[in-house]
Amino acid sequence: MAVRATVSRFPVDADAQENSGLPWGVSVTPFASKDENGRPPAYGSDAHLLPRCEHCWAYFNSYCDLEHWAWTCALCGTLNGLSSKAIARFSNPESCPEMMSSFIDLELPDEGSGAEAMQSRPVYVAAIDLSSSEEFLELTKSALLAALEALGPGSLFGLATFSHKLGLYDVQGPIPVVKNVFIPPDTEGALPIELEDVMPLLQFLAPVETCKDRIEAALETLRPTTSWERTTAAGQGIDGILMGGRGFGVAMEALLNYLGSEYGNIFALARIFAFLSGPPDYGAGQLDTRRYGEQYASKGEDADRALLPEQTPFYKELAAVAVQAGVCVDIFAVTNEYTDLASLKFLSIESGGSLCFYPSTDDSTLPQDMYRMLSRPYAFGCVLRLRTSTEFKPGRSYGHFFPDPQYENVQHIICCDSYATYAYDFEFANNVGFSRHAPGFPIVQIAFQYTVVVPPEELSSSLSSSRTGHSLKRRLRIRTIQFGTAQNFNELYDSVEPEVVLSLLVHKVILASLEQGVREGRALLHDWLVILTAQYNDAYKLVHYKNGASGTSLVDVAFSQCPQLQSLPRLVFALLRNPLLRFHEEGVHPDYRIYLQCLFSALEPSSLHCAVYPVLTSYSTPDIQAYPRHSLSRAALITSGSPIFFLDAFTTLIVFYSSTADATLPFPPPQDCLLRSTINELKKDRCITPRLIFIRGGQDDATAFENYLIEEQDVDGSGLTSVMGFVSFLEDVKQSVLEYLK
Repeated sequence: MAVRATVSRFPVDADAQENSGLPWGVSVTPFASKDENGRPPAYGSDAHLLPRCEHCWAYFNSYCDLEHWAWTCALCGTLNGLSSKAIARFSNPESCPEMMSSFIDLELPDEGSGAEAMQSRPVYVAAIDLSSSEEFLELTKSALLAALEALGPGSLFGLATFSHKLGLYDVQGPIPVVKNVFIPPDTEGALPIELEDVMPLLQFLAPVETCKDRIEAALETLRPTTSWERTTAAGQGIDGILMGGRGFGVAMEALLNYLGSEYGNIFALARIFAFLSGPPDYGAGQLDTRRYGEQYASKGEDADRALLPEQTPFYKELAAVAVQAGVCVDIFAVTNEYTDLASLKFLSIESGGSLCFYPSTDDSTLPQDMYRMLSRPYAFGCVLRLRTSTEFKPGRSYGHFFPDPQYENVQHIICCDSYATYAYDFEFANNVGFSRHAPGFPIVQIAFQYTVVVPPEELSSSLSSSRTGHSLKRRLRIRTIQFGTAQNFNELYDSVEPEVVLSLLVHKVILASLEQGVREGRALLHDWLVILTAQYNDAYKLVHYKNGASGTSLVDVAFSQCPQLQSLPRLVFALLRNPLLRFHEEGVHPDYRIYLQCLFSALEPSSLHCAVYPVLTSYSTPDIQAYPRHSLSRAALITSGSPIFFLDAFTTLIVFYSSTADATLPFPPPQDCLLRSTINELKKDRCITPRLIFIRGGQDDATAFENYLIEEQDVDGSGLTSVMGFVSFLEDVKQSVLEYLK
């Protein structure tokens, strides 16, 4: 569990926090195997015996004062009695993880029955869009073949297809058999028959280890639904234009009900992989894609605001069904047409799944992403709870979870991998704040309860009766952190973590964009930097007034007195230039913007930093690194004199050979060189598969590389007068600071 705060020393009171201009909060990656410093938790058992505070319900931890018969809660100061079992447990402190470490992971006792072995079998269902092209289906087949390689023995797999009908495949017989049910075209319609009556669920879900060949054979039979079939089923629209044919909403609803009927009997968690080639346009859940087009110019509507909210609550309500059914939905949209991911995203992110977007089948990394997703460990049925000491409390929480309807600051996560990250704002509980003289320190405690499937090879022979016998383990992971307090602004600013500040800013501007439009999100970000710069200048007494006016040259917009703040103007500039916040008229596709919102709001701070402000490195040869970091400008390329540049933009990796590079340098770099090793390491540690591009300057089109060099005046070549380079941006901030200080 990695926990990182925006400041390692907390502001002493509400006034200090307000006047600092800094966001105050933490990012949490609960299922990360180690903490932010690379330390693993102390493992143990009997989590149910861990004492809890009678007042605030915090767990006993290594910061608590322990007496013979009682203990004092480090969070609220309550004196609690100890049970006889706890006294016996604590009599041997070396065997108690909670006394040895502030980061623990304890096993909870089994509550299972004889049906547990069946419940623990992982269930996966692929739902494939047949209202698509041959290229889309070939890519989907490749992705599922990769998925089958990643699935462990004991997994159950179901294959379904959808168009104007829903198809269920039985692959447990000698040849694959598909049974179809027609989807009613009306927007309120549901399937006329229960899927259990079409095919019993255990006939649909096939064991991967015995049916893998037949699953692959079934995939080979998939063909796109012909336009004649779709036209006949859906009916002709105006002027003979085809209306409908992709009944995604009804198909998802039916599959969720199908699986949900056996939740807790056959499985503890199921995952649906939904492969989409375009917008749902048939039956219940169909989306009107006409809202994306030329109409904004004529109606005077703000496209940056109109295209971000969902147009129907259908998929948000369907996500609630998925949660109740114990099903996590991953959506893979492979399309270059407007699909309205703003409406569809809820089905994936609120059920604990991923939303992946690929504009083209040509260079899609879908098969690699599928394999990567299924190869890494994940937890499910998770509950996340953050508690604080009494002086402050959690404010807003951010991330892909759904809040508990009854308890405050409790989040439920259906499925969580080791990369999934969440964030919290803090606020003071009163006007007193932290005492400057009291011995107590601010404390944050994060409890994460989760279930994992333990494969048979990790179980002893006494626990596993068969080769494919999986086991469910419920665990409790607790991290308790003590922070210092900053006695003045110098201490506060010196303790800033820029990457975590960026993480909270991204969450805030995404929220502002969704509620009030992209323009408002940009304004919020710009104003934040202006206020921070003004507060910093004021705290360091850098602006001096002469005859009632201050000189612009005296405003320090580069934070020269505080190294920890110096990267923030560049990060804000880069975020304003990111497609996440660029305007619709600059050519940003609304689906791509939604995809970035979903991606960025789940990334841990270091990855997000890389995605917002890419890392540019130079090499003298493929085996010798020249400089570890350059600014993103053409001037940096020219002055470095290096022949090879490597750019890491998180989702994209670019190797660029300058036009003046020696012709004897091998292109592309050989597999056994330092540059290739660096690339391979980066790809291995990433939650998604980055695209790798090689460009030879002077011969290949270098646009993909040059688009990332954002610090020049011609930042995106659009010719828009509103587009500024970084130097002009700082000048604008300086003027705004002066206005603010007047």
